[in-house]
Amino acid sequence: MRVLVAEDEEVLAALVATGLRRAGFAVDTVHSGDAALAHLGLHDYDVVVLDRDLPRLHGDDVARELVATASTTRILMLTAAASTEDRVAGLDLGADDYLTKPFEFPELVSRVRALRRRSARPPLPPTLERHGVRLDTVRRTAHRDGRDLELSPKEFTVLQILLEADGAAVSAEELLERAWDAHADPFTAAVRVCMSKLRGKLGEPGLIRTHQGVGYAL
Repeated sequence: MRVLVAEDEEVLAALVATGLRRAGFAVDTVHSGDAALAHLGLHDYDVVVLDRDLPRLHGDDVARELVATASTTRILMLTAAASTEDRVAGLDLGADDYLTKPFEFPELVSRVRALRRRSARPPLPPTLERHGVRLDTVRRTAHRDGRDLELSPKEFTVLQILLEADGAAVSAEELLERAWDAHADPFTAAVRVCMSKLRGKLGEPGLIRTHQGVGYAL
């Protein structure tokens, strides 16, 4: 759901972030290793797309710090070095996956999604179902009783979070943290507006319940 892109080439970082947002992720970008560690200390990221050759603090050191602190954030390491020795070294540092530059963007998205599923405890199945709602997180399709819901990427993400909660209430604050990026205003009505649109697309009978002072549940 939430991804940090740590890449010193700003144009590439922006392209990766844009593509991941279109795939339904909330994405923040940084361009140095020290900034990556600062963001990772402030927010709970599911995955960090980590360039190995970062300035000020090397990507290897960022990976070592995440492993040393037993972080649950999965590491997808990017590098221009494509030798077997380089891949082994990156994985030995604690990276969960390794992708060499240049890469095909669909492969990057697929690998991030796979790491996101693995980061959950317990690991999430690729298909989520509840009350006739079926979400395929790989194909990014959503149906209710066989009807295509035609959700926006943000609506899909919010519905996925509710399904993952398995009936438990999810607070607006948690939704904002997991489905929006770090620039989201904590006082925004974005969650309420998105929930209203999602309810409309799900149709009747209503499935999403509001628990006053607690959050939303499906």
